[in-house]
Amino acid sequence: MVYSTNPNFKAEEEQVFATTLPPAQQDLRIWLEKNHRGGKIATVIKGFVGTDGDLEKLGKTLKQKCGTGGSAKDGEIIIQGDHRDKIYDLLNKDGYKCKKAGS
Repeated sequence: MVYSTNPNFKAEEEQVFATTLPPAQQDLRIWLEKNHRGGKIATVIKGFVGTDGDLEKLGKTLKQKCGTGGSAKDGEIIIQGDHRDKIYDLLNKDGYKCKKAGS
């Protein structure tokens, strides 16, 4: 924002409308991570573009299908354990464009 000496000046608030891209336009990456997790393995899905509600919804679905715990925040879905193959198949079946990445 720039400083204004005008007493009638009202700052325009930026309106950010987060929209979720359709599954075919999503470019998701499925990673297997072990760092910073106390030696435990976790499957991380990165690259989701959309609202937090839709991220939570997708995360909940994946956790239920894998039968394990996890979380969905900061644009990432974390699933406990190594479920890369299962998640890859589930996302492809739902029409998401995804790729296994990392180690």
